[in-house]
Amino acid sequence: MKNTMEYKGYVGSVEFSEEDKVLFGQVMGIRSLISYEGTTAQELLEDFHGAVEDYLELCQAQGIEPERAYKGSFNVRISPELHRRAAICAAARNMSLNSLVEQSLEKYVTV
Repeated sequence: MKNTMEYKGYVGSVEFSEEDKVLFGQVMGIRSLISYEGTTAQELLEDFHGAVEDYLELCQAQGIEPERAYKGSFNVRISPELHRRAAICAAARNMSLNSLVEQSLEKYVTV
């Protein structure tokens, strides 16, 4: 079972409130708050699609570029010792630290 859904390049979370007996979520990876809810999976999906459409229409009406998540660039904070070891490992393999991190993440997240 996935806890996310995707529409027009936007990824949304799927959560459940036992207290309210409602499914809900928000678009992940952007600063703008785009949330949605439903009492069934179909309602949640429809509200998610509608929320994304509303956001895109609002951006167009205001003449602003919609935010896009996951641009391929992010900052990672690690210990100085791990940074040193990773840099040495990358150099020993004649590759950039960026390439080492990318290859390592690719191996880790591949299902």
